Amino acid sequence: MLDKGIVIAGDIQINLLDIELLTIELRLLIASVDKAKEMGIDWWEHDPSLSSRAGSREPLEEENRLLREQLEALRAEKGLPPAAGADDKPARRP
Repeated sequence: MLDKGIVIAGDIQINLLDIELLTIELRLLIASVDKAKEMGIDWWEHDPSLSSRAGSREPLEEENRLLREQLEALRAEKGLPPAAGADDKPARRP
């Protein structure tokens, strides 16, 4: 089954007195990793929380730091006080 893959599709609908309260559309693909890659599905390889080979968060943290510095420079240029917590460093994630 995993060589070819299987698709399971279904809808769940919850009604109360002929008023639709909730509709859930389910689409599930079950396949091997190789088959998923063959079909172009490889999102887990690019997610830093799922793969050690995915890019680290360092470039985003650096960009965030630079943007904060630019924002504070603009605030100072306009004579505005520093933003609340501007001196605080963002918490680092493991």
